[in-house]
Amino acid sequence: MTLTSHGTRFAALLVGAAISGMPALAQDGPIRIGVLEDQSGDFAAATAVKVHAIELATKEINDAGGISGRPIELVIYDTQSDNRRYQEFMRRVLQQDEVDVVFAGFSSASREAYRPIANQFDGLVFYNNQYEGGVCDDNMIVTGAVPEQQFSTLIPWMMDEFGPNVYTLAADYNFGQISAEWVRQIVAENGGTMVGEEFIPLGVSQFSQTIQNIQESDADFVVTLLVGSAQASYYEQAASADVGLPMASSVNVGQGYEHKRFNPPSLANMFVTTNYIEEIDTPASNDFVERFRTMFPDEPYINQEAANSYIAVNLYKQMVERAGTTDHDAIRAVLGEGDVCFDGPSGNVCLDPQSQHMSHTIYLAKVGDDHSITFPRVWENIEPYWLGDAGCDLTKNDPSAQYTPSNPPPAQ
Repeated sequence: MTLTSHGTRFAALLVGAAISGMPALAQDGPIRIGVLEDQSGDFAAATAVKVHAIELATKEINDAGGISGRPIELVIYDTQSDNRRYQEFMRRVLQQDEVDVVFAGFSSASREAYRPIANQFDGLVFYNNQYEGGVCDDNMIVTGAVPEQQFSTLIPWMMDEFGPNVYTLAADYNFGQISAEWVRQIVAENGGTMVGEEFIPLGVSQFSQTIQNIQESDADFVVTLLVGSAQASYYEQAASADVGLPMASSVNVGQGYEHKRFNPPSLANMFVTTNYIEEIDTPASNDFVERFRTMFPDEPYINQEAANSYIAVNLYKQMVERAGTTDHDAIRAVLGEGDVCFDGPSGNVCLDPQSQHMSHTIYLAKVGDDHSITFPRVWENIEPYWLGDAGCDLTKNDPSAQYTPSNPPPAQ
């Protein structure tokens, strides 16, 4: 591993000798993966671990002979939680560094900032975050969970358990706005009532008026879709004000491990749907955690984005080996065969060829009074069905668009 004078980190974990018996690829030399992730700034607590997961997968693959004998070389940039950095570095990795594939992005704002550039230069990008869903773009492969996997499970369960009146707090950008739309739709479909909805600008850290609004409502539970270190201030303020309502989220705990970062019982009685967190007690998860902490013993927490990033490197390896090349059209053809799957830390997952999103087993994580985690419910193998059912089919055409429940793909 070396460092350039420009602060760009190249992780060249070279293998000693190619393994015989693997199909030869058309190209020679390392396969280069661009990594654009926030290692500083507002989102770093949740995203620095993604880089480590990619480094772990790369080391394991290179130690085992690389991708058909070719080592992986990582080209890593710190995007500093700044959307302009994403645009700058996406151009750089595709034009100057000439990487074969890019792993990029935490917030949906960052993804939408770089996506037109990936389209312009026909880059192949893995987005390894849970998000609000709806991206139908054959330049994008999404390994994170989406609303039909997280909200269609979580919201009806919460309504059955605690009552039909729902109050949503959401970050005020595309992730929070579209996620809140999903919550509204699912609450209505299940006979519930939205008794409040607030969109909080990023960077806001004072919630006294919001807490008063919730206390004056008839809410049975609060859906929290808050993002970043400033907005996380809500939980301790709400606990101090004795709000006392159950909370539901698709992002807390599974991304920002707030149950580890904040003092109990500020996160008590929070329920989160996640495809992975390190407390999942299965042989595959425990083995992953052990290998991760052997390489990175000081890692604060291994979250769902880390697992998704690790899985993504292995899925890319499989597709390149089956295609016999890093050519994007050949890789998409392999993906279109519908059997690109991987047994990883969260169980068996597969890529859907229509939407290029990933199936997940979804775990309902409950935060206890002492911030310990239990899992009262598990939904096995939920496919990312909404885009395909709505009309997105990347095996036939590429609209390079993002859709929502109120703005679905046009009828074919």
